[in-house]
Amino acid sequence: MAALTYTISDLAKEFDLTTRAIRFYEDMGLLQPERSGAGARVRVYTARDRTRLKLTLRAKRLGLSLSDAKDIIDTYDSPRDTAPQLQKFLLVLSQHKEQLQEQLSDLQANLEEIKVHEKEAKALLAKVKPNVV
Repeated sequence: MAALTYTISDLAKEFDLTTRAIRFYEDMGLLQPERSGAGARVRVYTARDRTRLKLTLRAKRLGLSLSDAKDIIDTYDSPRDTAPQLQKFLLVLSQHKEQLQEQLSDLQANLEEIKVHEKEAKALLAKVKPNVV
């Protein structure tokens, strides 16, 4: 029984990506298709590549960098001891969560500052043109 394989177009269509995006993930070392055809120009993706692409997109949705995604996904290629994989995943998630919390705090401070400036600008405008605000 032959192993299931995919073309770059198959994966692009399934995951709603451009072939260029898939080639980029390949350049980043996230995917490693086999090559066939004249000059080895035809990419042949395996079920492993498909799974790695799916995990890459999931990590991207979480806001992880491609480097972090690669580190996590690569641990799944190691021996089947899941403890190191889960520890790495938890560490990356914790670091990312901390970064997001800092960004959220900065955004909340910016929003508060905007509210102050809006209030001041409206008060000044009300003095200049009382019926505008």
